[in-house]
Parts: sequence; structure tokens; C-alpha cells
Amino acid sequence: MKKIILLTLVFSISLFAKLNVVASYPYLGKIVQAVGGDHVKVKVLASAKFDPHFIIPKPSLIPAIARADILVANGAGLEIGWLPPLIKRANNPKVRIGTEGFVDVSRSIHLIDKPKAVSRAYGDVHPEGNPHFATDPHNVLPIARYITKKLSKLDTANASVFAQNLSRFTARWKQYLNTFDRKMKACSGKKVIQYHELYNYLLKRYHIKAVGTIEPLPGISPSSKHTMALITKMKQEHISTILQDAYHEKKTAKFIAAKTGARVVILPHDVGAVSGTNTLEDFYNLIAKRLCR
Repeated sequence: MKKIILLTLVFSISLFAKLNVVASYPYLGKIVQAVGGDHVKVKVLASAKFDPHFIIPKPSLIPAIARADILVANGAGLEIGWLPPLIKRANNPKVRIGTEGFVDVSRSIHLIDKPKAVSRAYGDVHPEGNPHFATDPHNVLPIARYITKKLSKLDTANASVFAQNLSRFTARWKQYLNTFDRKMKACSGKKVIQYHELYNYLLKRYHIKAVGTIEPLPGISPSSKHTMALITKMKQEHISTILQDAYHEKKTAKFIAAKTGARVVILPHDVGAVSGTNTLEDFYNLIAKRLCR
């Protein structure tokens, strides 16, 4: 009888205990919460106000990683400069890179822009491909499915709940994508300049052509020579839109706009990057609103 009571108690605890989930970026936190529901407690490490490549690895982030059951990362090298040192100092075997508790969502995405060669001469390149796939809302569902699979492996007692949450989220997101796709039709065929290759997945999806970048190379500040060449190109090709993210310097984009008559469009790169983007839907809605105006 005591054994039955003990087993029942253990089962009850496992059923109602929450998984401690640490997510590297805000958009991942939103997806984890959507599929994990009441069975996860989510802590986001990075603020969307900063460059996702160069988050400061604050010691205050270490306790959350030390307590985590699962760590969900963007992957494709985006966190390479700041997350590994935090994981090492947290010394939590559950979430070390390569374990079941370390979830690299880039594995669920077909990465684009893979470099032919990796060298500092080409700037801050990512060997695996462009890591900024979150700017395309169609990538949300494969990420959600991948996270659900990982949650279910670590918490088998609630696997059916995660599956139900995913099913509801999928239905809602597919409906949302239909609306979003209609909004983005107004942008098809447009030519743009962007500061950094942040929006390539979005632009490719909706047949928008990125003609150049304000950065001469990834991670390299714009030079006068490159800026003037870009101005000439924009005039020749009648390009009237500059995509500017929230965290890079804006002086160069404003200078180019003044010389070409182009408009500077500030787009978020993540949930919470600019005002009014506190949900996944708001994040993508603002992109469509500003880009397709």
C-alpha cells in the first residue's frame, strides 16, 4: 500500500512540476511558452534591445542556467560569442552543448547564405549559414515542432499536453500566416538596402530583392568609399527603401537617405526590439506594416 501511495505521489509531482527552460532570445521564449503552457517556467537571457551577436555574458545570468532543465538556443553561431562561457560557468550537465537538454533550433531550419569560404577577410561570417531565420514567420512552426519534441523527451508525463498545445498553436499560426502573406504581397518585387543581412529569410520568402548592405562586410563598420558606392547604386537602380535594425548606428542610413531621397525603415529583429512588438504577432505585424507601406 505504501509503495502504491509513494508511486502515486511521485507521478503527481512529475505531472505538476514545471520544467525550468532558459531561452537565449525573446522570440524563443514566446514559442516555448506557447507549446509548454503551464508545464514550463521560461527565463529569457538576452534583451532584444541589443545586438544578438554581442550580448554581454553577465554573471547574473548564470544562476538561471545552473537551475535549467533545458536550454533553447537559436544556434547557427548566433550565440557563439556569449552563451558558451555562461554555460561553462553554470556547470549544469543537463544543458551542456550536445546534451538532450541543449536545444539548437537552427537544426529545424533550412539555412541559407552558407559562405563558400570562412575567413576574417570576409568579415564576421557564420560557417553554418545565416542565423537570422526568425525574421520569417514561416519558420516559427518548424521551431515550435522541434521544441515540442525536445520538451516531450524530457517530460514524458506531459508529452500529450505539449502535443495538444502544439496542435492549437499550429492552427492559430497557420491562420495568422494566411493574413500575413496577404499583407506582404504589396512588397513583392521591391528592391531594398539593409544595414546587416538580418532580413534575408523574410526578403527571400516574399520576393523582395536586397541589392546591398550598409556594412561592406558582416560586422564591419561602413567606410566612406563603400557608402558613396552604395549611394550611386541606389540612384542608378531607383532604390527608395533602406532597412535599418534597432541596434546598429543610424547615422549612415540617414546620410544615405538624404543623398538619395530614400526612406529609412526601422524594423525589429526580435520580439520587443522596438515599441509595440511584445508578442510574436505584433513583431511580424510591425514588419509588414513598415516594410509594405
